[in-house]
Amino acid sequence: MNAYVIHLFAIFLSAILTENYILNQFLGICPFLGVSKKLKTAVGMSLAVIAVMFISTAVTYPIYSKILKPHDMDYLQVLVFILVIAALVQLIETVLKKYIPSLYQALGIYLPLITTNCAVLGITQLVISKGEDYTQALVNSIGSGVGFLVAMVLFAGVRERLEHNDIPKFMKGLPSTLVAASLVAASFLGFAGVVKGMLGY
Repeated sequence: MNAYVIHLFAIFLSAILTENYILNQFLGICPFLGVSKKLKTAVGMSLAVIAVMFISTAVTYPIYSKILKPHDMDYLQVLVFILVIAALVQLIETVLKKYIPSLYQALGIYLPLITTNCAVLGITQLVISKGEDYTQALVNSIGSGVGFLVAMVLFAGVRERLEHNDIPKFMKGLPSTLVAASLVAASFLGFAGVVKGMLGY
């Protein structure tokens, strides 16, 4: 198989497993704890985050490489990226409100909060700092979004099971949620070295 394709596949797998934004880098914790009570809302939020991550990377990467960097305006990077992300979130919010109102109601305040989701801003900056080309950056953004989805779905399943179990009163609510989150994050440490061992990335 072509070495470049293998490299893209390694980037994709790493973004899901070993460089997972939520469970490994602890970015995007707010929606992770706030919208993972039910599987349906977790999936809906994750799909919205995947779309925002992909489109924002597709837009911000050329803005940086074609406009900001050649004109020595790197210092505007964060400001410009946040403006692009905010505009995309507003667009998705409008689309969901019109075509999927039930999901729009279920996501509530967490939908506009994608604007401040540091995982979204993180992927747009990470692909630039790693020196990836445009294709690699897009693959990384999709992998990061899928990693966000995997973490949300896994944790939603854990929380739904916790609700149906008899746990001590002092552990109900946030304490049990944080303990469960730390255990899920620790379980992903088992993937450390897997991608590098398989694909050399």
